[in-house]
Amino acid sequence: MSVNVTINTSLGTLKAELYEDKAPITVKNLLAYVDEGFYNGTIFHRVIPGFMIQGGGFTPDMRQKAAKAQIKNEAENRLSNERGTLAMARTSVVDSATCQFFINHKDNAFLDFQNKSPQGFGYCVFGKVSDGLDVLDKIAAVKTATHRTGHGDVPVEPVTIISITRA
Repeated sequence: MSVNVTINTSLGTLKAELYEDKAPITVKNLLAYVDEGFYNGTIFHRVIPGFMIQGGGFTPDMRQKAAKAQIKNEAENRLSNERGTLAMARTSVVDSATCQFFINHKDNAFLDFQNKSPQGFGYCVFGKVSDGLDVLDKIAAVKTATHRTGHGDVPVEPVTIISITRA
């Protein structure tokens, strides 16, 4: 079973299929943010071409939005961080994901679940871009710099997530 979402950005639209059967906690969490409009007006705040684009937690002025509780990392679902897949961003703590997610710009198997250690647990893939890989490439190609807040790889011109809605 899957749920579809539309990610409208300032550089175009991506459509994604979410794997509710493979990552039920993660998809439920993301959809709770989607349904309340949390992502509207946030940005892709970390863009690294040939790696990934990360968003969902910061406003254009780089203020971090208050997130809900952390969720269990479902990376043991064995889905791979392949080009176009959506995965949850987290800290070095395994079960620390909240609202931020990333879209893999290329295959990043080194982010996959290896083992239950903090270093080997990996990042939970919970969906895949079904339409709009050209938009992913466009976002990955923007000019980035270190922001005055100290964050690196921040687009010089903000790439805004206008909205994420259920499709």
